[in-house]
Amino acid sequence: MAVGHRVVDLLLHMRLAVLGVFVLACGDVSGGPQPLDLSALQDPAACQSCHPDHFREWSGSMHAYAAQDPVFLAMNARGQRETHGALGTFCVNCHAPVAVREGLTTDGLNLASLPAAKKGVTCYFCHSAAAINGTHDNPLVLTNDGSLFGPFANPAPGAPHRSSRSPHFDDTSPASAAMCGACHDIVTPAGAPLERTFSEWQGTLFSVPPNGLSCQACHMAGRDGPASTVSSVSRRLHSHTFAGLDLAIDQAFPERAAQEAHVQELLDTTLQSSLCLDTASRTFQVVLENVGAGHGFPSGSSADRRAWVEVAARVGDTTIFSTGQQRGTELVAGNDPDLWLMRDCLFDGAGAEKHMFWEAAAISTSELPGSVVMTLSDPSSFSRTHLARTFPAAGPLPALPDAIELKVHVQPVGDDVIADLVASGDLAAGAVPSTRRFEIAGAALTWTKAEATRIFDATSGSERLCVTTGKVPPQFAAGRTLARCVAP
Repeated sequence: MAVGHRVVDLLLHMRLAVLGVFVLACGDVSGGPQPLDLSALQDPAACQSCHPDHFREWSGSMHAYAAQDPVFLAMNARGQRETHGALGTFCVNCHAPVAVREGLTTDGLNLASLPAAKKGVTCYFCHSAAAINGTHDNPLVLTNDGSLFGPFANPAPGAPHRSSRSPHFDDTSPASAAMCGACHDIVTPAGAPLERTFSEWQGTLFSVPPNGLSCQACHMAGRDGPASTVSSVSRRLHSHTFAGLDLAIDQAFPERAAQEAHVQELLDTTLQSSLCLDTASRTFQVVLENVGAGHGFPSGSSADRRAWVEVAARVGDTTIFSTGQQRGTELVAGNDPDLWLMRDCLFDGAGAEKHMFWEAAAISTSELPGSVVMTLSDPSSFSRTHLARTFPAAGPLPALPDAIELKVHVQPVGDDVIADLVASGDLAAGAVPSTRRFEIAGAALTWTKAEATRIFDATSGSERLCVTTGKVPPQFAAGRTLARCVAP
């Protein structure tokens, strides 16, 4: 795409423009580093010389792409138009927070004309965060005195800026999760909890000390080495890929292939599944467990995400049942009565379904919940961690199958969302032909009678034949597994 070439050219231009800054910043010939002024500190390219690995990783992340993503730009443009400007900085406060704080934009409609250093979630924006004055919609308070914060209590000398330790960057501290969560929980102007990644994490076993895991533990994997080129001290460092689910749509964006590999690796360990055939009723149950994400699945902008289960049962080479085969806009609009689709649905104050977040006053969700501590004293703890669905809904199968194949797919942005933005004229046709679809390896399985474990259900008196990617569930879950949108 042409935008990809512009991005690459822009990054090269930034690197050349700050070449003089690099020389001064990381050991100049006069014997010491010179302090960077505020303008240089706000420029991610000025960080590259001292922190080349961190810059490279960040340059391919969704943080770097945040203000260039064509889906974001189209949705913001539509939101501003349909709210007559009332949406204001709601979107751009997260996608170009430095530009908002510098007074360079009030609605994000002029992002194309702004300096690259002021757009996206930059090094300066995160590392100058001195306080968190809220729980959602980006309430971070920045310091403008030239200080940058990190996890080290004893920063190495020689940096061209003031360095201080902050618990917001210490992945062993709960405050570090609050740092991420302040931007990754979003509440709409009408009060709907649109994105709940941080609050979801707070309700899982991942947030429980002393063995819980912070956001950084999963999304900023660690390695050992010097923190910068001005230091030889080996420390525990964190990746700045910030891998999650979203990817740059532009294939020419820096680090695109590496970022996609990181996302796939993260997703592959997120879910486990079980499939149990009831031989008497000729129906089978799929149980999904979210074991790897420290929050719901899919999380984040789940109203736009599409995660679904694909199942095919066969006798010999003949398919006797299938669901989840549809793709594109038909995934949501199709007539598959057995479709198990995981997403959020949006509703206005009157309970009418809506498709754009600025109209949302409430949500209903069919996300897989994050893992909780399961106890015998709380039977509901099982169904809060597992969700199940019986197939076929109208039952039974026409015959006992020889094999049943299960897959779970997830797409960061649904094709129906893209088609809606194209139809409204806010996204150019063909600009985003489709977003990447991922298949989750940890949830994929093939059931056969020979591989199945026999389980006798004393309650129903029936025999079940189970195959699992994790542990065979001790009981069968009840839970809300909506495929269609139902008002909360």
